[in-house]
Amino acid sequence: MRLNSAGLHGSLDDPVLQSIGFLNEVMSRYPDAVSFGPGAPHPVFFEGLDPQRYTDRFLEHLVAEGHAPARARKLLFEYGPSQGLINGIVADALRRDHGIDAAPRDVVITVGAQEGMLIALRALFRSPDDVLAVANPCFVGIMGAARLLDIPVTGVDESDRGIDLDGLRRACREARGAGRRIRACYVAPDFSNPGGGRMSPECRRALLALAEQEDFLLLEDNAYGFTAPEGSGLAPLKALDTGRRVVHIGTFAKICFPGARVGYVVADQRVESADGEERSLAEQLAAVKSMVTVNTSPLCQAVIGGMLLEHGRSLAELGRRKSEHYRRSLNTLLDSLDRHLGGDRPAGVDWNRPEGGFFVRMRLPVPADLALLKTSAERYGVLWTPMSQFYLDGAGDFQLRLACSYLDDGQIETGVERLASFLKQELGT
Repeated sequence: MRLNSAGLHGSLDDPVLQSIGFLNEVMSRYPDAVSFGPGAPHPVFFEGLDPQRYTDRFLEHLVAEGHAPARARKLLFEYGPSQGLINGIVADALRRDHGIDAAPRDVVITVGAQEGMLIALRALFRSPDDVLAVANPCFVGIMGAARLLDIPVTGVDESDRGIDLDGLRRACREARGAGRRIRACYVAPDFSNPGGGRMSPECRRALLALAEQEDFLLLEDNAYGFTAPEGSGLAPLKALDTGRRVVHIGTFAKICFPGARVGYVVADQRVESADGEERSLAEQLAAVKSMVTVNTSPLCQAVIGGMLLEHGRSLAELGRRKSEHYRRSLNTLLDSLDRHLGGDRPAGVDWNRPEGGFFVRMRLPVPADLALLKTSAERYGVLWTPMSQFYLDGAGDFQLRLACSYLDDGQIETGVERLASFLKQELGT
């Protein structure tokens, strides 16, 4: 039997769904190139990592909580509850480090942040007239999840200081004028992928107020907040959320390791069912999850739970060494750009200077398209990510993204030397 793509879901032809595969394909095609493409954790943190040690630590915790040793071990081999096994430990860590006061029933443990986004969208978006607003540029994961679910998306410009509140207000007004509504707005307040900006305290408070005024929810992605410089931490939106407007989405991929595929969603909104029973939105998300992945691997949860327990149930302690490493990598990238391109860069080339996260955005005077990427890879041995895939409106056609998290300092220096040579030779000084 042969199938025609026209008879399959339209998302399969969407470039957003091809973006991650595209990066892997390009890297495999040019294995000797220095790649600023993947925003993945550095493999140095996997060396010496002992899953059994952390699993044993979690089993000790279960026994201390009153489980018989045999029953505790059995829990790791069964399907387990859809809502999760380590909810209490995660809730303690969020309260300790982020000021997010959530009960275990308000937390659902997911297969990475990506599943959290998918099930949150599925639960919240009922009508085809419900629209998702996203900060523009935006993480492809949330756009891809919306596309899979046929949820309409509108972009709102984002600066280094946060989302354009006037633009978001205007989007709400325009949606109402068309007989629709902004149901939720996705933002990553701390060093977003790919924008790299950090939402100011003033913008955070104003965004929460706007959500209340215009009656929409906020989907807060907190993947990179742990990379903030020491002493410069800002409260997540969820910690400031007095009206239960924020659904907070997090991941252990960056501060633990991505292979575990463990994330979480804090959803403390109250949902009243037809029979009058009240549940948390997290419990409703767990019902959706039970039809997607059934449950998050208990063994993987045990490893993550053990890592948290060994670090005093503290996300900050767990991520401290990694945070220092990634800030050094980011500073190395910015310093190298200054040295190799600061004085004689081609006209129209500039870049932002984020304080944390994994990414730097660069503007070019020409389109940063696949043809230019091919030239960069073949002739100069350096790879980067075109920014066009992160925008809804084509505004990123003249931008590229540089990710530094996966590279050593020497690789960053070599990569920037090659990038500078590429830009100067191809664009002119």
